[in-house]
Amino acid sequence: MKPDSAVPLSRVLSLPMMIFFGLGNILGAGIYVLIGKVAGYAAMFTPLSFLIAALAAVFTAFTYAELTSRHPVSAGAAVFVKEGFNLVPLSLVVGLLIIFTGAVSAATVVRGSVGYLQFFIDLPDGVLIFIALAILGAIAAVGVRQSAGLVALISALEVFGLLLVIAAAGNVFADIPARLPEFIPEFEWSDFRGISAGAFLAFYAYVGYEDMANMAEEVHEPVSNLPYSILLSLLIATLLYMTVATVSVLTLAPEILAQSDAPLAAVYKQATGSEPVLLSAISVVAVINGALIQIIMAARVCHGMSNRRWIPRFFGTVHPVTRTPLIATVIVTVLILVMALWLPLETLARTTSSALLVIFILVNLSLLRIKQKQPAGEAIFTVPVWVPAAGFLISLCFLFLQFAGQ
Repeated sequence: MKPDSAVPLSRVLSLPMMIFFGLGNILGAGIYVLIGKVAGYAAMFTPLSFLIAALAAVFTAFTYAELTSRHPVSAGAAVFVKEGFNLVPLSLVVGLLIIFTGAVSAATVVRGSVGYLQFFIDLPDGVLIFIALAILGAIAAVGVRQSAGLVALISALEVFGLLLVIAAAGNVFADIPARLPEFIPEFEWSDFRGISAGAFLAFYAYVGYEDMANMAEEVHEPVSNLPYSILLSLLIATLLYMTVATVSVLTLAPEILAQSDAPLAAVYKQATGSEPVLLSAISVVAVINGALIQIIMAARVCHGMSNRRWIPRFFGTVHPVTRTPLIATVIVTVLILVMALWLPLETLARTTSSALLVIFILVNLSLLRIKQKQPAGEAIFTVPVWVPAAGFLISLCFLFLQFAGQ
């Protein structure tokens, strides 16, 4: 193998591929699982909760859009924080947090997929987890064109699954004019509390766009393509979420939706009277797709930090044939395997949320500082200064609410 500096990553990802990559990470298991939980809090106001969550997420998404245009490198947020604060120890902590968050998120996804997988393959939990991660690690290692292409294909399947639910329950759209008052909250504390609790939970169905920054060194024309892929992915996800949330609460009573472990499958069955076999299979694939994306992303962060000598150089070694950070991919996959086998699911999910919010807070602050000292060039995608300020405040508020709710 050549030294890490001798073999660069391969720029093979186009704007459409990055949009699907982002969609696969944002959609993931979120909407397939979370919508029932959100309905448990927000009831008929579930679409409103998803809309509020989208508005909360979009500020930090715009922050990432400018930062990826200014600094299109694979270490993503770690480099953004370095540019903002010029503190290598802080940047190293952020980079390790990103890797840890990606590993924890993937472990959560794999653990959560076991129940679905056992519907098709009757094997013990540990064996299924090992097999799933071995396959995903191999796919991530074989080449970014192949792995990202598979992610794009699965992401298209995830979108198809949501469109399948919308089409199956499409007749409820005719009921919207008569039932419109049910979607409009009154000025009562109980409504506000339910909507805000639902929005807080729905917020985590939108995260994932931040991982796109770590693919920068494999994207064609990243200065322009990365910002637009981030924002378009979030926009498409929002439209899908809002539509699915609307048909779901119109088809099934929110309290029934909240009790289901597979809420969209329940909506499909109620609307069609048929067993949701295809939708269940898509749900499994959607869950696994999220884990694959996290393996790819975390390995790229290792590569980016290694190139800056923040971690040992072997983490950045790029295989001359596959053009992937092979050693980092293997290490990340093993780390995920350990977490998935030994850490409780609830601990994994809560840890992911807290770490992400800390990263969002630092990234928004970094853009505020960068804007003060580094004027943007003409080709750079820029946002007003109040955008990262709002992203900082919203992320801080969500982090406070998370710890207050413990």
